[in-house]
Amino acid sequence: MSSASAKETKFTAPYGSWKSSITADLVSGSDMRLGGFTSDPQGRLIWLESRPTESGRTVLVRQAEKEGDKPVDITPKDFGVRTVAQEYGGGAFSISGDTVIFSNYKDQRLYKKSMSSEDSVPVPLTPDYDGPLVCYADGVFDSRFNRYLTVREDRRESSTNPITTIVSVDLSINNIEEPKILVWGNDFYAFPRTDRKGERVAWIEWGHPNMPWDRSELWVGYISENGDIQNRTRIAGGDPSIVESPTEPKWSPEGELFFITDRKNGFWNIHRWVESTNAVLPVYSLNAEFARPLWVFGMNSYEFVLNPGQRNLIACSYRKKGRSYLGILDVTQSSISLLDIPFTDINNITCGLDCMYVEGASAVHPLSIAKVILDDQKSKAVDFNIIWSSSSINSDYRPYLSSPELIEFPTEVPGESAYAFFYPPTNPHYQASQEEKPPLLLKSHGGPTAETRGILNLNIQFWTSRGWAFVDVNYGGSTGYGREYRDRLLGRWGIVDVNDCCSCAKYLVDSGKVDGERLCITGGSAGGYTTLAALAFRETFKAGASLYGVADLKSLRADTHKFESHYIDNLVESENAYFERSPINFVHKFSCPIILFQGLEDKVVLPNQASKIYHALKDKGLPVALVEYKGEQHGFRKAENIKFTLEQQMMFFARLVGHFQVADDITPIKIDNLD
Repeated sequence: MSSASAKETKFTAPYGSWKSSITADLVSGSDMRLGGFTSDPQGRLIWLESRPTESGRTVLVRQAEKEGDKPVDITPKDFGVRTVAQEYGGGAFSISGDTVIFSNYKDQRLYKKSMSSEDSVPVPLTPDYDGPLVCYADGVFDSRFNRYLTVREDRRESSTNPITTIVSVDLSINNIEEPKILVWGNDFYAFPRTDRKGERVAWIEWGHPNMPWDRSELWVGYISENGDIQNRTRIAGGDPSIVESPTEPKWSPEGELFFITDRKNGFWNIHRWVESTNAVLPVYSLNAEFARPLWVFGMNSYEFVLNPGQRNLIACSYRKKGRSYLGILDVTQSSISLLDIPFTDINNITCGLDCMYVEGASAVHPLSIAKVILDDQKSKAVDFNIIWSSSSINSDYRPYLSSPELIEFPTEVPGESAYAFFYPPTNPHYQASQEEKPPLLLKSHGGPTAETRGILNLNIQFWTSRGWAFVDVNYGGSTGYGREYRDRLLGRWGIVDVNDCCSCAKYLVDSGKVDGERLCITGGSAGGYTTLAALAFRETFKAGASLYGVADLKSLRADTHKFESHYIDNLVESENAYFERSPINFVHKFSCPIILFQGLEDKVVLPNQASKIYHALKDKGLPVALVEYKGEQHGFRKAENIKFTLEQQMMFFARLVGHFQVADDITPIKIDNLD
């Protein structure tokens, strides 16, 4: 046998039992999160990364001056840059010149620091309230009054119903004073943005029972000589006959207000405000999404491009049918030039000096930040270079990577389709017998108003490289497909999502791609609820894993934080539905094994949800396991816990559904009613 043919020989082994170089250590250690990025006056990239190997600490980092040198940490080791505003945070830092202002995780106070001096100590700007009782997010510098405008969430009077306002923090004094309230009265605020002269400020606000993607309002206020906001004008969201959710206001260098809203066509498109006539005009209309739902502060989906020809250009991206497109929008011509770059998935954009930085990913690129250089006409990308990556995966792993296939499958509603990304088992050294079909792990994403993306995710590749098929479902109610698709879930959470997940699994079985007797389901948060509901009310799946999932809708409504306190009412139509769709009330309907993972400091889905369902299933006699993590919140950030969760899910499914021995050396945890 020649050496070439020897390399092509594969071992035949059962699906799920294959050895893989994509280990749980690789997955957990590489699972860095990005908390935002910008560029400094020299055009160097500055980003916020969370490090699982440092217990999830979030660090502000600056690109090295010389290519090949290591990036420089801006924030000291005893600081973590993270805000818990609205629990999900975001918008935790902002820079101006050499100064950065950031939220410190431990006490939630604002601090300022010089970026050029590594030895400079962060200086507090806001009062110490003997604990993290007041938090800040989404701030901007106001040079006219030497102050910092920011959203403030004040929990001093109530932790369950904090008061949210827009405040100013004085930067000109040495004494720490209570921030001055500028905008108040509604339940929520985001995106306070001043024009370049500091004469006008725009912001987004919304109130219960709406979420910001249901209905929100865009306001503009004029700043008086003493810094107060007066003569407020509602720009969008005030007409009851127009259903819209404006977001991301931004002033152009010429002082014109742009923003994104989904009026008329139901897709988030870029618009502008004509101040002289108080008219709102579309800049470019397309049945595609130019923005994402406001789960976190500080999103930056578009940016103004400085150019020598003085054309009014905007760098932006839009999302259509599961794919992102990056382009340069000519405002005057109302035309867009698409840029050819390797990313098929794009989130945030910011401009540097003669370049732009793009946060994106693809089937072969994990979440990354790339520097994109344009030609002189600003219509083509002439250079693409990745500066930061969430994962250090190299070319040695490429043969193990499974490419996502966008699938469109029929739902239970005649004529309606839903979408998912399907990943077939892939391993360069293994194959299964022709008679065997692979086991399937179906993932239901969180939110539920969110979207899963077809990008390189080592969590998924961990499964597929061992011989599992994996499908990531964008059930009805997901974002990325317009308001009509998003609204499918209103009043029907626990029905539409469950039906679509079951329909997707059935579609893959009927297509001959997976084994109908080895269907498993997993999900976190809202995805954990869909998992539990599918296992309680359907018989499609043989086992499931719920990560910080919801078992009792009524308890969730009573216990959850302010941001989502009325969200559930929009998704569940009646008091009777709260009972009828809660898996905890129908334990007798569960008939298959379940493993649960829960952070004990979770403020979104309280730990008692997992313990309730665990004890109920244990008493019923079903195989069940509960893993609780001290110090973890909503979503796991510590490398050791990410690893343990991944490994124990796989062992649980292998023992109870897979009928194969895993290749990894993993000690399984005790499963009640089995061991």
